[in-house]
Amino acid sequence: MSEPLLNIVGVSRHFGGVHALSDVTLDVVAGEVHALIGPNGAGKTTLIHQISGAQMPDAGRIEFSGADITRLSMHARVAAGVARSWQITNIFGRLSALDNVALAVQGRQRDWGSSFRFWAPVDAEQPIIDEAAAWLAEVGLAGRESTLAGSLAHGEQRQLELALALATKPQLLLLDEPMAGMGPEESERVVELIEHLGRRVSILLVEHDMDAVFRLADRISVLVSGRLVFTGIPDEVRAHPEVRRAYLGDVDA
Repeated sequence: MSEPLLNIVGVSRHFGGVHALSDVTLDVVAGEVHALIGPNGAGKTTLIHQISGAQMPDAGRIEFSGADITRLSMHARVAAGVARSWQITNIFGRLSALDNVALAVQGRQRDWGSSFRFWAPVDAEQPIIDEAAAWLAEVGLAGRESTLAGSLAHGEQRQLELALALATKPQLLLLDEPMAGMGPEESERVVELIEHLGRRVSILLVEHDMDAVFRLADRISVLVSGRLVFTGIPDEVRAHPEVRRAYLGDVDA
């Protein structure tokens, strides 16, 4: 197996007397889709917060691409190559889909010297506009460039959020329940998109849809009550007695 792109060592996070994470150690290697599953309250989103920089761990170390990022800010981690989505869609609802992604592109390409003045001639910002449109096409939103983000359907808003993350050109994409609130057709589109993206960027996926998880994941890590129970390939996870008891509902395991 390749060297880890992300290496989490002994990470713990407490909220008062609640141990949200306890001595969690896992890794994500370059080019894999690594799923993180567990019951509600298991600590999955808390771990995503630690990796993205939304929260800092009480103990442990987080390394990315060989560098210690444990205390880096969120924007520094994005610059280093870590991007994320959120359980609750996080977009600029009053801006068009294109403008949302263009702002993300501008944030990454600030060394271009662009001020992104919307009243200036569009040709002055054409490279940003072109790239933003390309990212929208990448996630299946071609033709929706001028639509206000807040007017997009729920599934389309999740696709837009993926475009925002991809516009930062990450090496690692953290996806926190990307199919939450979606119907079967919308979920299938997102699964196909993640399959496509998984060939280009490493992904750490939190998702409750087990059919999607077992279809997408190269490896799966299971959290229960803030502790890592097991990491393995999908067939190993299906067969693991403690995992089946704790999460898959097999009381006879």
